[in-house]
Amino acid sequence: YGKNTIKFLRLHREGKKEFVKEVEVCTHLRLNSAQEYLDGNNSLVIPTDTIKNIVLLLAKKKGIPTLEEFAIDICEHFMTSFCQVVYVKTYVQEVPWQRLHENGVPHIHSFICVPDGIRFCEAEQCRNGPLVVFAGIKDLKLMKTTQSGFEGFFRNEHTTLPERNDRILCGELFCKWSYGECRNIDFDCIRNKIRECILEAFAGPPDCGEYSPSYQKTVNSIQMLILSKVPQVQVIETVLNNTFYNVVDMKNLGVTNDKEVLVPVETPYGSCACTLGRK
Repeated sequence: YGKNTIKFLRLHREGKKEFVKEVEVCTHLRLNSAQEYLDGNNSLVIPTDTIKNIVLLLAKKKGIPTLEEFAIDICEHFMTSFCQVVYVKTYVQEVPWQRLHENGVPHIHSFICVPDGIRFCEAEQCRNGPLVVFAGIKDLKLMKTTQSGFEGFFRNEHTTLPERNDRILCGELFCKWSYGECRNIDFDCIRNKIRECILEAFAGPPDCGEYSPSYQKTVNSIQMLILSKVPQVQVIETVLNNTFYNVVDMKNLGVTNDKEVLVPVETPYGSCACTLGRK
């Protein structure tokens, strides 16, 4: 049991310059007895209001240097403060505020919300067990307008999809990875490296791009590049929810539409997923 959707904004000041972290936290506990479920005995139950207050107090006292460090602080607090807790899991996601720049100059206290992917993390720990940390990016919308196709797929009497060697590849990416040893890790640096790998593998070189024969191959290319460049990542899960675009037929309007005006196919949409780890 636990408390979901604990939302708050943490302000940090260094002189006149201000920093913000707006997060949403979910924290769940497992106790060493199920008596509250079996007998209605609540003597070991930590109220969810207490859980919420502890999360807020930890944000006040320790700050949020990174999402991962904050999630670890929450896990360690419940594990060390309550002997009846045998398992704790904390999920933290961040609102994507970025500092506002005017003519290249960073503003000291103004920010803009930029929806270029939501950063999140999870930390979980069993009593007498290792601390496990996951991190990720979700709702990252990506598009390439060419250098993508889908050909040679299995066909039968139910297949109506035409083969294409030039299409728009567009989707919403979810990427979640696990760390090995969680000591002396620069979580911000690793997240930035992984984001760079995602964009590089998806788009290819800036002057020519790279051909994608399928969404599945693109997902695998992303994962392989991350594992090759970021040794701290042990396992990576990637889901790409696809958005398809159809070319509008304008023949009745007396116009040839050479893939210049397209409409998105909202539903149903495709999805592909893969989890890849080191040997």
